[in-house]
This record gives sequence, structure tokens and C-alpha cells, in this order.
Amino acid sequence: MPLPSTDTTVLYASEGPEALRAESVVLHLQPYGDQQELVLLDRTPAHPVDRAWPDQGPDTGSIVVDGRELPLVDVMVGATDGTNLFVGDDVPVRRGTEGWAFVVVHVLQAPSRIAVGDEVVVSVDAAHRRELSVGHTLCHLASLAMNAALSDRWTKPIREDALGRPDFDHEAIQSSTIVPNGSVDVFRLNKSLRRKGFATDGLADALEGAAVAASDALRAWIATDAPVRIERDGDGLSDPRFWVCELPEVSEGPAAGPAATARIACGGTHVSSLGELGETSVVLELGDDAGTPTLIMRCRALPR
Repeated sequence: MPLPSTDTTVLYASEGPEALRAESVVLHLQPYGDQQELVLLDRTPAHPVDRAWPDQGPDTGSIVVDGRELPLVDVMVGATDGTNLFVGDDVPVRRGTEGWAFVVVHVLQAPSRIAVGDEVVVSVDAAHRRELSVGHTLCHLASLAMNAALSDRWTKPIREDALGRPDFDHEAIQSSTIVPNGSVDVFRLNKSLRRKGFATDGLADALEGAAVAASDALRAWIATDAPVRIERDGDGLSDPRFWVCELPEVSEGPAAGPAATARIACGGTHVSSLGELGETSVVLELGDDAGTPTLIMRCRALPR
């Protein structure tokens, strides 16, 4: 069966009903293990998990064909050189590699009785998508809040974030996990970070105050109900996409600063305004990863 030579057109970053439900054409399918099939479509609203940076998990939903509703077992990023299809951890190249197409891989239970050329409808669970979108928007906003809360711990000049503060998130992030209506971020407090000028002395005693400062910053930004949008260079899976939020001026507190545009590279999904996050909380704790000290940030939202 033929493999596509161009990236899958993704619709989850768009606005309107096609972000959750769209008509598509089957381009390729093949067995996967003993009881599953991989299905490639020309376009899809289903967000896949990317094993290269698996922060946001896959959408749930179904493919409907000839009146039959087939649940999505998984949705993953794959890549093909025109001869072979690689999925998940087996993808051997980075996005944008010449001669490769990056595709959204829909996993179904076999036998699906789908054929190349079939016209299908892909539907995404709206409630699950919203929970992940809330969590992802909160994650980005919390990274800016964390940068603000820890800004006085830098003793050397360092890359700045969109708001002009030292970008602790960029320098220290080890992993980020989007959960329903929240996120969990793990930051490395290693020698490299300390050499760059981040002071870890006394951090344990300062965690509660930093969490309060980050929560206060979140509360101030959410109160502005600033709009959120996704900017993209194209509709292909490999085309760069960015989370963009026009933050108004805040006069006091940890979020204090002039109006600014926050722009963060991101392939995930988001709510349309900060006000949708509702009430939020931030919990900070110290951890250990195979001998390397870490800082863990857990954020939760009670969305409106």
C-alpha cells in the first residue's frame, strides 16, 4: 500500500468545528502487532503524542466509516521515507529531514475493514480535548509565573523569557506532562544550571514563598482574560506552531510589568482565553532523579 510523501494536514490547531470533527481520506494502512492496525489519513483533527517530547498525550475519539464507529486505541506521530513507516520511539529522524514525511498515525483494533481510498469521519472527544487544552495553556502561563517567582535567584545574565525575566523554564526543564486541567513540570537543579548563575542555596526554605508568588502571578494574568491563539507557518504536522498570548499591563505583584506578547513554540492544543482557566494552584517540591536534584511544579485549574 502506498505511503504518503507529504505531512499529514492537522486541524487541531485551527478554530471552528473541524478542530474536533473532520472528513478525511484513508491513504495507507498496515498491521501493527497481532491485533491492531495503523491508519494514515490525508487530514485529521486528532492530536497525536510525540515521543520526542511527549508532553501532551493523544486525543481520544473514533473513526466512522460506512456507519461503523471504530474507537481510536492511540494516536501517535510517525515518519515515512516512502518505503517504511516508523512510529513512536522508532522514528529515526527529526522533523524536517529531507525526503521524509511526518504523519499522524491512528491506531485501531484489527480487523478494521478499512481500505485505502475510503472516506471517513474522524471525531475527537471534546471534553477530553478541553481538559488537555486547559492543562497546556496553564502549563505555559505557569512557566512565565515560575520565571517571575525565581527571578531574584540568578547571579549572572541569562536568556530572558517573553516578559524580560530570566528564563528558568528554558534553562532547567527536564520534562513536562500535561494532565487533565493541569500540568507537572520537572526542572534540573544540576551543576550546569548553577554554573549559569542559578543559586540553589536556601531554595528548600523559599519554596512556599515561590509557590505563592507564582500563584499570585497566575491569578493576575487570568483576571485579564487575555486572548490566546495559535500561530502556525502551515497546516502540515511538521510546520512550526506557537502559543501566543497578548498579556496586558499588570501594575503590581509578581506579574507586574508592561503589556507584552508571550510567544512559545508549541505543538499542542489550547483554550481561547486565560479566563477559561478559572481558579488555579501551584505546588512546588524538591525531588531527586538518579542523584540529580530536581524542582517539581504541579499546577491545577478549576476551569470555568
